Amino acid sequence: MHIQLSDHFNYNRLFKFSLPSIIMMIFTSVYSVVDGFFVSNFVGKTPFAAVNFIMPFLMILGAVGFMFGTGGGAFIAKTLGEGAHQKANRYFSLFIYISFLSGIIIMIGAYFLLRPIAELLGAKGAMLDDCVLYGRIILASLPTLILQFAFQSFFITAEKPQLGLAFSIAAGITNIIGDGLFVAVFHWGLAGAAAATTLSQAIGGLLPLFYFARPNTSLLRLGKTNFDKSALLKACTNGSSELMSNLSISLVSMLYNIQLMKYAGEDGVAAYGVLMYVNMIFLATFIGYSTGTAPIISYHYGARNHMELKSLLKKSFVMIGASSICMFVIAEILAAPLSKIFAGYDQTLLALTTRAFVIYSFSFFFRELQFTVPPFLPP
Repeated sequence: MHIQLSDHFNYNRLFKFSLPSIIMMIFTSVYSVVDGFFVSNFVGKTPFAAVNFIMPFLMILGAVGFMFGTGGGAFIAKTLGEGAHQKANRYFSLFIYISFLSGIIIMIGAYFLLRPIAELLGAKGAMLDDCVLYGRIILASLPTLILQFAFQSFFITAEKPQLGLAFSIAAGITNIIGDGLFVAVFHWGLAGAAAATTLSQAIGGLLPLFYFARPNTSLLRLGKTNFDKSALLKACTNGSSELMSNLSISLVSMLYNIQLMKYAGEDGVAAYGVLMYVNMIFLATFIGYSTGTAPIISYHYGARNHMELKSLLKKSFVMIGASSICMFVIAEILAAPLSKIFAGYDQTLLALTTRAFVIYSFSFFFRELQFTVPPFLPP
């Protein structure tokens, strides 16, 4: 069943349309989760703590892609709803080119700032060296990571969420296989885990680029564009909510890591890292739904279909609310098994991680508004 942005959405149709985006976000979150599993079990606790320590900073750098993707996708969908297809393609091309250029500029700056920032956050000795080693390898694929984050929204706007899912799965599988080979088989250690993630992020960003650059059956195609300051500002403004959500999560993680290093040492950072790995997979459901429904909402906003917008808002509250309850229950039941996957080799770390996860699971009750309201703000 082909679902179009212009359709009327009941619960079943809304779920089917947003499901690929949800799965896509889950596979995207697999990057750091798989790295964490292999590093923790095959390299050691200090490198594992280093990955957790520097990862929030790396995610801040990639958050620009969410801004261009969600804000640009909503703006393009609104333009499509107004019937201006050629203009929508020009906007799409502009946002992609700017995303890639931003990634290159941020990558160069972050390469030189990585060590000072890691020191400022409190990393020392071997852990500091591991942070710099892992971070600098990951930075090589930052432009393609930003593209991948942006394409997650643009595939939905182009009415090709299944294709976007396929590319994300391909990138996720590449990461899993790469970690297995580079870390577990070739014993390349932390550098191997970073190389596997870099390779998978390159695939996740470049394959969609090739698809949209050629004639295709979607609503969008890359081509010539012109610099439109007004359109870019509107896209960035509309995507700022998604940007700030990701920035706030990463900044809070960085602040936690600083305090954990001070009061609980590497064990505290490692335990919090496990918490964030599992949390990323859970939050991927909310973020995926928000990303998947944003183009629908923007299209009907552009078409001035206010009855459909009210219906979508009501259904979104119901679906996200039910998901919040389910995730709390699942988190409480699986706290110990999930913690054991990452910290089973160290009983002290395992006990600390399990207790922390049981407490943290209550936060899922309060995530509904954070991910339901932003897509309904006018693009």
